Amino acid sequence: MPRITYWNPEDEKFWNNEGKKHARRNLWISVPSLMLAFIVWQIWSVVAVRLNDIGFNFTEAQLLTLAAIPGLVGATLRFVYTFAVGSIGGKNWTVISTAILAIPTIGIGIAVQNPNTPYSVMLLLAALCGLGGGNFSSSSANISFLFPKKEKGTALGINGGLGNMGVSVVQFVTPLVISSGTFALIGNKQVLANGQEVWLQNAAFIWVIPIIIMTFLALFKMDNVPGAKQSVKDQFVIVKRKHTWIMTILYIATFGSFIGYSAAFPLLLRSQFPEYVSLAFLGALVGAAARPIGGWISDKFGGAKVTAFVLVTMAIGVFGVIYFLNSKQFAGFLVSFLVLFIASGIGSGSTFQMIPSIFIPKEAAPVIGFTAAFAAYGSFLIPKLFGWSVNTTGSYVPAFYFFIAFYVISIGLNWYYYQRKATVTKVIVKQAG
Repeated sequence: MPRITYWNPEDEKFWNNEGKKHARRNLWISVPSLMLAFIVWQIWSVVAVRLNDIGFNFTEAQLLTLAAIPGLVGATLRFVYTFAVGSIGGKNWTVISTAILAIPTIGIGIAVQNPNTPYSVMLLLAALCGLGGGNFSSSSANISFLFPKKEKGTALGINGGLGNMGVSVVQFVTPLVISSGTFALIGNKQVLANGQEVWLQNAAFIWVIPIIIMTFLALFKMDNVPGAKQSVKDQFVIVKRKHTWIMTILYIATFGSFIGYSAAFPLLLRSQFPEYVSLAFLGALVGAAARPIGGWISDKFGGAKVTAFVLVTMAIGVFGVIYFLNSKQFAGFLVSFLVLFIASGIGSGSTFQMIPSIFIPKEAAPVIGFTAAFAAYGSFLIPKLFGWSVNTTGSYVPAFYFFIAFYVISIGLNWYYYQRKATVTKVIVKQAG
């Protein structure tokens, strides 16, 4: 493809004549690439629970560690990925970060077929799945730079929301594909205690071809746009900005809740309502679907207003979860949790829409990646908090009261810094100066 030599999405003539078509092409390649990254990141949450069924002999603690390690590694890698786009270019990094997803998927597909595979190898493969968790920061930073301010919320919402859908996809697809001999030619079947035949390697192998396809699409159809590159030192100035840390708190409250609840929801269902555990994928599905809506609404009405509404709704949703959990009413519990997922999805879109309104473009992109890095720890910390709550008190309820307190603090920060009249304008002027 011809090399792009000029890029200014705020130039309306350029945007309408040329910029829009390039930006949208990059977006629609970024979306499935990011979805695959989320699939790889979350694959252990559904593979780990099956390992002992097919002949492995890991302890419960070891299995929980395998499911948790990708979250920890992925969140940490986001700090590195945040600055990668500015350092080597959006197209270049998308190609690299998508291609390396094939390493853990092929490795898992091979390793699960041998019950004698050492735990250390499985732990390494789980850590490598964290590579998928890092992609969100770089992908979001790249999309932020491609679109004009008036469309950033919608674009980031589409990219993040459909990308987040990978969590629900892997939870829904895995039980279906492991019961099929689709890849029987390159793998051996396993037999469960009840005589059922499964091919657990399918959970990983099925994603190899899509990863290869998206790598080549990114290589030949995406762009490195001029003006996006900047040194890590130049990007690192964002850690000195007060508003970087405030927006990080707000994004932890929204996306951190989404990814943390996505990781914990299947465990909560299995513990409290085991007969309904097959519905675990619904939470991630509705939350991811709501994210583009949050970005679009925020472009129309303002991210701070939408975020305020979201945080209040999330607090109410948690009270609902507590009530129905205590009374053991599944319908109310499910509805309350789905409200939490939907609100957190909308809030993930609205907070990302706020960042480009607060920071100048070259700072907005790394800030988006930086906040996403911290929020990703929710996939590790929220399940751990639930575990602490149960072990200490015998109930999940104390953990939910912690979430309510955090949402109340976030409501106050959002109102004080971003909802009050003219606050955002003052912030923009200060950051630009």
